Amino acid sequence: MATDPVGPRVDGIGADARRRRAATLDAWLADRYATGLRAAGFPPGGPTSAGSPPVALAATGGLGRRQCAPHGDLDLLLLHGGVAGLDRLATALWYPVWDAGLPLDHSVRTVAEALSVAHDDVKVALALLDLRHVAGDRALTDQLAAAAADQWRRTAVRRLPGLRELTDARWAAHGELAFLLEGDLKEAAGGLRDVGVLRAVAQSGLTDALRPAVRAAHLRLLDTRDALHTATGRRVDRLVAQERAAVADLLGVDGPDILSRRVSGDARTVSHALDDAWRAVDRLRSARRRGAPGHPVRRPVARDVVAHDGELVLARTAIGARPDPSLALRVAAASASTGLPIARATCEWLAAYCPPLPTPWPAAARAALITLLGAGPGLVPTWETCDRYGLVDGWLPEWPRLRSLPQHNPVHRFTLDRHLVQTAAEATRHTREVDRPDLLLLGAFLHDIGKGLGADHSLDGVPVAARVATRIGLPPAEVATVEKLVRLHLMLPEVATRRDLADPVTIASVAEAVGDPGTLDLLHALARADARATGPAAWSDWKGRLIAELVGRVRIALDTGALPAPPEPDPGLVAGPLPVVQLTGDRVAVAAADRRGLLAAVAGCLALHRLEVLAADAATVADRALVEFRVQPRYGTPPDPVALAADLRRAVTGDVSVNQRLRGRALAARGAGAAPRIVWHREAATDAVVLELRAADAAGLLYRVASALDAAGGQVRAARISTLGADVVDAFYLTGDWSDEADRDRVTAAVLAAV
Repeated sequence: MATDPVGPRVDGIGADARRRRAATLDAWLADRYATGLRAAGFPPGGPTSAGSPPVALAATGGLGRRQCAPHGDLDLLLLHGGVAGLDRLATALWYPVWDAGLPLDHSVRTVAEALSVAHDDVKVALALLDLRHVAGDRALTDQLAAAAADQWRRTAVRRLPGLRELTDARWAAHGELAFLLEGDLKEAAGGLRDVGVLRAVAQSGLTDALRPAVRAAHLRLLDTRDALHTATGRRVDRLVAQERAAVADLLGVDGPDILSRRVSGDARTVSHALDDAWRAVDRLRSARRRGAPGHPVRRPVARDVVAHDGELVLARTAIGARPDPSLALRVAAASASTGLPIARATCEWLAAYCPPLPTPWPAAARAALITLLGAGPGLVPTWETCDRYGLVDGWLPEWPRLRSLPQHNPVHRFTLDRHLVQTAAEATRHTREVDRPDLLLLGAFLHDIGKGLGADHSLDGVPVAARVATRIGLPPAEVATVEKLVRLHLMLPEVATRRDLADPVTIASVAEAVGDPGTLDLLHALARADARATGPAAWSDWKGRLIAELVGRVRIALDTGALPAPPEPDPGLVAGPLPVVQLTGDRVAVAAADRRGLLAAVAGCLALHRLEVLAADAATVADRALVEFRVQPRYGTPPDPVALAADLRRAVTGDVSVNQRLRGRALAARGAGAAPRIVWHREAATDAVVLELRAADAAGLLYRVASALDAAGGQVRAARISTLGADVVDAFYLTGDWSDEADRDRVTAAVLAAV
């Protein structure tokens, strides 16, 4: 424990450290309160010593609960009974807090004013439930605390729906902590803020929301936030990937992945408790709306499943000595399809008494699984409910390995289990576009099941997916289709963004791998669903157009056997005086006198104007060189087209000033990172070899690489730029044979040196 010259500071992680921080802050604030009394001209004993109305300093938030984080904020209330001259006292209190560098939320109110604000603002009402005395007249603090608690209990039934709306809006903004790879420990669903909501529901007297498991999860989440503040040295609540290792070390957890899974489990516990609490509130409000006593109406919704008081329960005829093994899946399918939650007691009964499914599954179970996976938005909450009670483990023995498994690609936003479920939900958008929607749903659900088993999850997942598909009762031909979907689920997006779609070899290789138009449609739908479930960085309009173009060309090849001919050059580029510059939308095209370094010059000019290159093509017609780029702004608004066109004309004609700017920017853009890697593909093109560069992304990277290739004698006829988070996979088509290993090594060394 220590006290800075300007304020309190207590290090440490855990409940004891939080209590010490609270005690240190209490003492420091009490001292500031006494100093403030003197500065404001009050007698040493305070206003009451002179017979005037009382004054008290109280805390809410983390300090009110004695759960102060190392770099948390302060929520303080200066409470009074009508005292004059409190402005001076408030100033004497607040300024030392600010000078100490402590974030402060403050207010000055009477008891009546505080209750009035709490009556109109549910956030204030919740804050007052944590009110705790710090200094001054304790009776005044106790009066407000008792009145606020009583007001909450009397008004909670009608105010909880408003609190639920605020909670839902926060969840929509911050996502679910249990499934996010970089979640906010406080604001995300299942985080610390939700524990405050549970505390409010519990204090309303409507339900016991703070069970022992929730309290334990809450303490671990508080410890994690303590460690995060300690590791970063500042107030931060989002547990990002680069901080996980340090936080795990401080907590004594065996690695960042174990920490992620622990946080996910604790967030699930909190989210489940809050779901139960909201259901209890809904049942109470429903009973009050009905008014007269009576039993809710039971309405059949599926075989053996009825709706009762807003939840799904088992029909009486379904409960017997030998329950149907498919019953749990059928209940889950009904829940996902209707949007009605499964009653807690029903989930517990199914987990305890529903027998395991035989192998292969009966048709009813298989149909229920497809219905569940095809329910769209209803799938995710229903699957999470079933997972909570252990039903999923009975259906899929592989599931425990996948649960809460982190993914280390920065493009992904979800843990692996949620990504699989989300992909199946996204695939429902495309079920009408394919001949076998059931196989699309299964392929979407199983496509990444090989992650965590080895280096190539597409291959590692094939036998696992085959076992699942066989277990649920698919015939061998359909099992083979599921295997193909898992093995090839990355093919379309990778080929579309990394290969020349005008090259017949590209189309022929994809057509050979796919085999038939039906599988092509399934892979196209799966690619789109996978990208949407991955995160915003995994999809763009440009990527969608490339994949659609590839699918269209491959479909022609599958239907007719004909491969596309290379496209003809743009007539506007092959005629007219040089240089020619065309700027249309996301296309930049240039024609200039044929010379070495043209591709690099144009690429560098685009980088100067903050344009990110997605694809590049080069060709030579007579004595002129043609280069065409697809681009998008790296950030901000698009550049001024007039200035860009002027710089392009100067660059392609060898203007020295532009080339100096290009070289300067390229050197400034260099930075540290993982070692880049070069992979050669000699059979991937008709008249060229493909040099594939995997490296950290940076402005001007294409300019540096193209310059190095040109200096090493490599002529680039096409380039495809694929950005994956902070990394790129860039493919360069180099014309010629390149069979000499020494030549390839020389070019590899030149490119790596440039990168």
